[in-house]
Parts: sequence; C-alpha cells; structure tokens
Amino acid sequence: MAIFGTIETVKEQINDSKFDKAFLYIQKLQDKNSAEYKSLSNIKLNECNKIELDVNCFVLEQAYISKNKEDCFFESHKKYIDIQYVFEGEEIMEVEKLSNLQVTTTYKEDLDYAKYSQSKYSSVLKIRENELAIFYPQDAHMPCIKINENEKVIKAVFKISVNN
Repeated sequence: MAIFGTIETVKEQINDSKFDKAFLYIQKLQDKNSAEYKSLSNIKLNECNKIELDVNCFVLEQAYISKNKEDCFFESHKKYIDIQYVFEGEEIMEVEKLSNLQVTTTYKEDLDYAKYSQSKYSSVLKIRENELAIFYPQDAHMPCIKINENEKVIKAVFKISVNN
C-alpha cells in the first residue's frame, strides 16, 4: 500500500537503496540555494521537464492547476514505482487496490500506465507542500485533485524502476 508523509517520515519507513537518488534530490529541492530548487521554482504552468538521475530513475518536474475530482482518473504502472513530491501547493491523491477498479484504458507498455474508473471506496490522502506519496505497481492512484480550490501545484514525480 502507498506510503506518504514528509521526506524524513518516509525515509524512516524505507530502507532500500533504489530510492537513494530520489530522496537526495528531494532533500536538494528543500534547499533554497540548490540548483534543483531554483530550477523547479521557476517552472512555468503546464510545463513538464524530464531529468534522468540514473538508468533506473528519472524525475518529471511539472506545474499545473489542480482539478475537480470528476476530471481525474486512477492510473497504475508496471515498470515504475512513483514518488509524487509536492513542491508547492497542495492536492488530494486517492489510492485504491487494482482489483477494486474497472479498467477504462488497457495497459500501454510504451507509456507504462493503465487507466481506471472512479471509486467510491478509495483512500484519500491530502498531500501538502514538502510532502510526498509513494505508489507501488499494485497501487492505483489518482493525483491532481483540488482540495478546496483549483490552484497551481508544482510537483516532482520520480519514476523508479521496479527491476533495479
């Protein structure tokens, strides 16, 4: 099941070296003097930048306006574990077991995702600035949902290979 909280809380729960580069990058994002912080804080709305951290991990830096729940969808991945770190703003991320959802778009290997219908029984996570959620392949997740208002969110989404 998904893991969420601050970087410090999450690091206490995970002892796996495949997360090291992502965790180090997140720590740099919290340092206002770092190049990583400056880069992400200057991202433009609706922009998405892919940065390779190594052969098994990359990050998608993105900025968007949070959405109404009905405009969002559940997704899952087979090749990558997602770490979704909210740099600025806040959003709801829902999580649900794959077996409880109906597939709306079958798995696309080139994009590493499948889409699913909404769920009345999903768990709701409120992820705020400097918090993150980790979603494993068995975790269908629906990010980008507004909390109170549609607002700008700046996020770093790390993709960590399940096979490294």
